[in-house]
Amino acid sequence: MLPKANKIKQPKQKSADEALQSLMRLCARAERSSGDALRLMARWGVPSTERPKVLKRLIDERFIDDRRYADAFIREKINLSAWGEYKIKATLRTKGIDEHTISEALSEATSLNSTERLNERLQRKLRTTKAPTAYQLKAKLIRYGASLGYPMDAVIECVESLMNDLNIDSECDLD
Repeated sequence: MLPKANKIKQPKQKSADEALQSLMRLCARAERSSGDALRLMARWGVPSTERPKVLKRLIDERFIDDRRYADAFIREKINLSAWGEYKIKATLRTKGIDEHTISEALSEATSLNSTERLNERLQRKLRTTKAPTAYQLKAKLIRYGASLGYPMDAVIECVESLMNDLNIDSECDLD
């Protein structure tokens, strides 16, 4: 008996009108960026000549607004995920948001003290991180802070402050 061939389910091809209707429904439920819409249309097999027309209509009818999307995304990532500026910028770039829109949205949203958010996240991470030496602990905390998207100098400053507050010398063991 021959094994069954693995069939990869291909998404149904959509016309420009079908894609427009589907995207209108999706955008009515949740914010989408123009890059998201273009990726979905490509996946649905919408002809590349039709995609800009569909996107323009979605923008004209205010189903898609990259500035509104960037504002909502930044608010969510700052307040719920405590992401830093670098990680937010990189993610928005992958979503197809232009640099000018990202810069404007970030400048309005960064009124919150990012150092306090970083310090809070590092303190939380410190409670759950184990390392045989203070040096390794410090390295783990620095990597974690950098992975959140904060500037390296701010991360190092916060980690050193935490280590000093706990009277941990990076040269001695943590036993």
